[in-house]
Amino acid sequence: MEVKHRRIASVLLIGTILGAGYAVPADAAKKAPKPHGVPVPMEAVTPTTPAPDAASPSETIRSIKVTGNQRLESETVLSYVKLAVGGTYTREAGDTALKALYATELFADVTIKDNNGGDLVIAVRENPVVNRIVLEGNKRLKNDKIMPEIKLSAREIFTRSKVRADVGRIIELYRRQGRYAATVDPQMVLLDQNRVDVVFEIHEGDKSKVQRINIIGNDHFSDSQLKGQMATKEATLLHFLSSGTSYDPDRMAYDQQKMRQFYLTNGYADFRVTSAVAELTPDKKDFTITYVVEEGKRYKFGDVKVESDIRDLKPEALQPLVKMKPGDWYNAKAVEDTVDSMTETAGLLGYAFANIDPNFDRNADKLTMGVTYKVNQSPRVYIERVDINGNTLTQDKVVRREFRVAEGDAFNGYQVKRSRDRIRSLGYFQDKLEIDQKPGSAPDKVILEANVQEKSTGQLQISAGYSSLEKFIINLSIEQSNFRGKGQTVRASADWSAYSKSVSLGFTEPYLFDKNVALGFDIFRRDYRSFDYTTDNNRNTTYNQTTTGFQVRLGIPLTEYWSLATRYGLSQDKVSLDKDTYYSTDNAANILACDPIIAGRYLCDAVGNRTTSSVGYSIVYDNLNNRILPTAGNRFVFGQDFAGLGGSVKYVRVTAQDDKYVNVGSGFVLNVHGEGGYIMPYGSKRYDDIGDEVDRIRLTDRFYLGEPQLRGFDIRGIGPRVVRYSIASGTTTPEYTKDGRLQDDALGGRAYYLGHLEMQVPLGAGAKEAGFKPSIFMDAGSVFGTKAPALTNGDGTVLPTDPTLTRPVKSSSGGLQCISTDGNSTVTAKTGKTCAANSIDYVSQIYGGNGFQEVYYGGSWKPRLSVGFGVSWNSPFGPLRIDIAKALVKQKGDETKLFSFNVGTQF
Repeated sequence: MEVKHRRIASVLLIGTILGAGYAVPADAAKKAPKPHGVPVPMEAVTPTTPAPDAASPSETIRSIKVTGNQRLESETVLSYVKLAVGGTYTREAGDTALKALYATELFADVTIKDNNGGDLVIAVRENPVVNRIVLEGNKRLKNDKIMPEIKLSAREIFTRSKVRADVGRIIELYRRQGRYAATVDPQMVLLDQNRVDVVFEIHEGDKSKVQRINIIGNDHFSDSQLKGQMATKEATLLHFLSSGTSYDPDRMAYDQQKMRQFYLTNGYADFRVTSAVAELTPDKKDFTITYVVEEGKRYKFGDVKVESDIRDLKPEALQPLVKMKPGDWYNAKAVEDTVDSMTETAGLLGYAFANIDPNFDRNADKLTMGVTYKVNQSPRVYIERVDINGNTLTQDKVVRREFRVAEGDAFNGYQVKRSRDRIRSLGYFQDKLEIDQKPGSAPDKVILEANVQEKSTGQLQISAGYSSLEKFIINLSIEQSNFRGKGQTVRASADWSAYSKSVSLGFTEPYLFDKNVALGFDIFRRDYRSFDYTTDNNRNTTYNQTTTGFQVRLGIPLTEYWSLATRYGLSQDKVSLDKDTYYSTDNAANILACDPIIAGRYLCDAVGNRTTSSVGYSIVYDNLNNRILPTAGNRFVFGQDFAGLGGSVKYVRVTAQDDKYVNVGSGFVLNVHGEGGYIMPYGSKRYDDIGDEVDRIRLTDRFYLGEPQLRGFDIRGIGPRVVRYSIASGTTTPEYTKDGRLQDDALGGRAYYLGHLEMQVPLGAGAKEAGFKPSIFMDAGSVFGTKAPALTNGDGTVLPTDPTLTRPVKSSSGGLQCISTDGNSTVTAKTGKTCAANSIDYVSQIYGGNGFQEVYYGGSWKPRLSVGFGVSWNSPFGPLRIDIAKALVKQKGDETKLFSFNVGTQF
C-alpha cells in the first residue's frame, strides 16, 4: 500500500501566493550567479497530486527507511513522525505522519510508500537553502531601509511562511510612505546544491495622496479652521512641499486627537468624532477622508480649587498658578498647563513623582465645568544615581559636568531641565535628548538616566561658491568640537575671495585641569581689500589692510547663568594704497607720497603700520535653552577693550548685545536682538600737514553697518562717508547722481546701534526635512560720531594751491594750479579759468578734463529702517541664504540694496 501526498515545492512560491505562473525577472537572472542552476518554469516542478492508493486497514511495520535527505539525518526525520518498527501502520497514521513532516517547513515534498507489506520508505525532498536576498525596483526606499525588515536571510531554510511575512513587512514600509499601490512579487532563481536566490520584485507605485477632507457636523468652526489643526493636508498647490498630503491611517488618528484638543481648548467638553472613513477615489489612486463630528455644548469654568495632601505644598501657595477664573470659557489646555506648572513647582521642592489630579465637576444644566486640583501624597525624592548611556566617544565626565544636580542631592525638576539644556547645547548629541526619571531602590529615590545618541562633531569643509559681497569664494576648514572626546575644540581654516583672504588656527579647552575655567587661543592672518563702486557699478579697490596677530581667552563662570570672559590680543595692521593709482611726486623734495586729490585726505591719513596691544573683558548672561538652535531664553553680553598696553594704538571700546528668543507657539520663534557700541581715543592729538586735527580712531577700528547686519542696505552702506562727485569741464555744478560719483568711501563711525525683530516661520515636515528655514524681519540702526574729515575739492575753476607741489593741498590763497607739459618740473600758477599754453591743470589731467567736489554724508544718529523676508536652505551644494529687504527710512548718501544672497560658505 502506498500513500503519496505531493505539495508544491518552495520554488513554486509565486504560484502559491499569487496563483500565477512562475517567472524569473531578467534583472534577477543577470544578477544571480547560476553556475549550476537555471530558472525553472512552473510546469517542470509542479507535479499533480494523485489520490492516495488504496491500502489495507492495518499492517505491522517491519522496517522504516528515509531517502532523499541531504542535510538532515534520517533519525531527525523519523523524530517528527509517530511511526516505529513493530507498530501498526494505517492510512490515517500515514496521513498524520505526512502532516507532521510538512508542518516542520523543512521539506518541499514528502511521500510514504509501503513496500512488501510493512517495509515503509519515506521519500523527502528538502526545502532549499537561501543563497542570498535580492531587491529589485526599489527606488524610493533604498536597500538599507528594507533589508533590516526582512527576516529571511542567507544560509537559512527557505519557507513560504517566512517569505509571506517578509512581503507583508515590505508592503507595510511602503504604506508608511503613503504608497498604498505598492506590490511585491517574490521570485526565485534555482541554483545547484539545492540553493535558491530569493528575489523581491517591487512595484512601488505613486504616493496615495489625500485628495479631499470632508467634515460633517461642524457648526461653530469652519472646515478651514479644523483642517488647519490637522497634520494631514489636502494635495493642493499650497501644500506641494508638505509630506502631510500622503495618506497615513496613523496620521488620521492623530488628526482626530488634534480636532478634539482644539474643541476642548475652546470649551466644547462633549465634543467627539463619531466617524472617520478613508475611501479610495474611483481611479484607485488617492483617498477622500470624511469625518463626522458632534460638537456639543460650550462650557464655562465653574469653581476652581486646589487641595494638597503634602504638608510642604500648601493650597494657597499653589493657587497663584491657577490662571483660569469662574466664568471663563473652559479650556482643557489651560488645565493641562496648570498641572504641569504645579508638577514643576513640586519638583523644585524635591517631589519628583508628585501626582496631581484635576477632578472635574460637570454641570450639564448650567454648562459649567468645576475643577479641583488634588495634590496627592508622595515622598520627597533624592537622586540615587545618574546614569549616562550611549556615549561611545565622549568621555563620561564631559556629560556629567553639565549636570546641575549630583547623586545624593534632593531632586529638583528645574535643575534637571537645566542639565538637559546644557547637554543639548554641547552640540555633541542628537537634539531629542531627554533625561528620564526612573524609580530607585526605594520610594524616596530616583535614578536620572541620560540616553544620549552621539552625532558627528568633526567637520571638514571644502567649498567654493559665490557671494553678492565677496564674489567667488573658496573655503577650506577643519574643526573638531569634541576633540578626543574631551569636549575640546580644535579648528583651522583658510578663506580666499576676490576681496579678502584669511588663515586662522584656534584651540579651546572648556575645563582647564578639570576646573570650570575655559582657556583658548587664536592665531590669525587677514588680508582685506576695501572697495567702493564706480559709475559702471564695478567694485573699485581703495585701501588694503593686512592684520597679523593672536588672542588669548580665559572664561570663568560667576553663577549658573553669569560668566566672565577675559582676553588679550596683539596684532599688527598695515594699511596701504596702490602707489601707481593714489600716489604722486613732490617735485620740490622728489618724494613719492599719498595724493589727497586722488585718494582723499581720510585715506592718506590711514596709511601706515600700527600695532595694537589690547586687553578686554565681557560679562555674559546666558540662559538660552539651546546655544546652537535656541527657541527660548536670553543672552546678554557687555564688553570693554582697552588698547594701549604697549603698541601705537590707544582707544577704549565699549559694546553691548542682547538676544531674546520667545517661542510663541505653533513652531513660530521670535528673536529680539539689540546691540550698540562706542569707541573713543585717548592720548596725544595728531595733526595733518595743513594743521587740521586727525581723527585718532583709525579707519580700520571704527564701526560699520550695512549688509549683512542691516539688510536692505549695501555693504557698509550707511553712516559717515565721503562721496566725490564729477564736475564737467567748463561748469561749476557737481553731478549729484550715481553716475556722477567718482568715489564713495565709507569712513565708519565711533558709535553705532542696531536692532532686529525676526520671526522664524515654520513649514511643513517636507520643507523642514529639506532644510528650509524662512523668516520675516525688521532691521533698524545707525552708525555715527566720526569727526568730519578735511575735504579736497577740485572744481576746475578755483583750486587751492601750493607752489612747491604738483598735488593741491588746502590753502587760503586762490588760483588754478597748472603743471608743465614739456616734461620739466616748472609749476605755473595762474588765476582765472585757463592755464598757460604750455601747461595743463592738474585735476583735468587726472579726470580727463573734469573737476570734482567732495561731500561728507552720514553723520546723523537718526535710524535707518528696513523690512523684508529671507530663507535659509541647507542645499546639497552648501548652506544658502537669500534675503529680500526694502529700506523704508534712509538718510542722504546711504546705499540701498533690495536683494542679497550667500552660498557656498557659512553665514
